[in-house]
Order: sequence, then structure tokens, then C-alpha cells
Amino acid sequence: MMNPLNSNRRKLFVGAASVAALAGTGIAWWREKRQAALEDLSSGASDAQVLEALWALELATPDGKKLALLSFKGRPLLINFWATWCPPCVEELPLIDAFYQENLKNGWQVLGLAVDQLAAVNAFLGRTTINFPVALAGSAGIEMSKSLGNLSGGLPFTVVLNAGGKVAQRKIGRVKPEDLIAWSTFS
Repeated sequence: MMNPLNSNRRKLFVGAASVAALAGTGIAWWREKRQAALEDLSSGASDAQVLEALWALELATPDGKKLALLSFKGRPLLINFWATWCPPCVEELPLIDAFYQENLKNGWQVLGLAVDQLAAVNAFLGRTTINFPVALAGSAGIEMSKSLGNLSGGLPFTVVLNAGGKVAQRKIGRVKPEDLIAWSTFS
């Protein structure tokens, strides 16, 4: 006769293993879908194909939520690729944040794509105030930025999309106030 305590433990173990397997399958599916979209971005596709793949992306945020890039379509968008280990990136973030706050009422959006690890981004955001949304692009963010015109793959890299969702401006290197003033006219 089987001990009821062992039977309950076995059921608990089987249940936990089933939940873990389902979670693993879900995570693997999401990663495969995300990787396919990132590969579309870096495949040498046309601008239209690259932008279609960009708008299809759904990236994780530092707080564990999902951010669909499609939610930004229809209004001007400044996308800034940055990393915590990149001094020029860190130096320009307050300027980009000020641009965001000043131009939000004019329909502008800003998205920071961190080419970094979650722990480093969370530590950075814990000591630095950034009001615009941030998503995690990880190391695949470099390939994503290359598909958007960052031929060298360097950071920081900024791309401006107009309200129609088309690339209006690209900049490799640190953003300057005069860049943001000029870009604020794009719509």
C-alpha cells in the first residue's frame, strides 16, 4: 500500500513539473517569435520590410511587461538605442528625456531601446529618472539598429520616424540640442 503522503508529494511534483514545462514552452515560443522578427529586421530587407518587422516587434520592459512597438505608430517617434556601459549614451539620456517632456504635448513619443542586460538596466533606472518608455533589445538590438541604418553598429544610435512611420532621420553618436530642435519639425 502506498503512503498517502508520498502520493501527494508525487502529485505535487508532477503538477509543478507540468507547470514548468508549459511555462518553458511558452517562453520558447515567444523567444522564437521575437527572434524571427529580429532576423527579418537584419536580413537586408527593403526599408518597407524593415519597418514592417519593426512595428511587429513586442519587447520586454524592465518591469517585466510587454511593449508592442505598434502602439507607437501614427505619431512621430524618436527611438534611441543605448546601453548603461556606454558613456555617451548615459550622457545624452537627460537631454532626450527633456525633449520628450517638452514635446509630448506636440504628439512626440520617445522610446529607449536598451542594448543591455535586465539587471544593469534596472540598476541604472533605479538611480536615474527617465520619463519615456524603455524596452530591452539586448544584444539583438545592435542588429536591429543596423537594419535601421546604423552601419557601424555603434552606440548611441538614434532614429526618428515621422507620423507616417517612415525614417526621417538617423544619427550615430551622441545627440546634441540642435539635432533635437531640427527633428522636432518632423511629423
